[in-house]
Amino acid sequence: MQYLWAAMGLICVGLAVVGIVLPLLPTVPFLLLAAFFFARSSSRLHTWLVSHKTFGPMILDWQRSGAIRPGAKKAATISVAAVFGLSVLLSLPSHVLIIQAVVLSGVMIFIWTRPNG
Repeated sequence: MQYLWAAMGLICVGLAVVGIVLPLLPTVPFLLLAAFFFARSSSRLHTWLVSHKTFGPMILDWQRSGAIRPGAKKAATISVAAVFGLSVLLSLPSHVLIIQAVVLSGVMIFIWTRPNG
């Protein structure tokens, strides 16, 4: 089972790295999942991830207090607005836009109601 947890953690880190350049793929949730998987499989990989100079502070903020840094909140807001704007420009059907607006609004409410890291 330890190898399965480690493999899932590595996959999540890979998806997080891809999410850095793709606005539709979230980075932080995959890093949080990777930390979860590594904590159950490899103390070395877990330590590497939480002490990483870029990823570590976000993970530790979330683990300690459920906090999201203001810069990450702003980046998420810009990404969500860009995705919704693209959907409008592509003239998606109105029912799709309504569903998308409701879901993305829920995500934004969740993000902005978290404490600042």
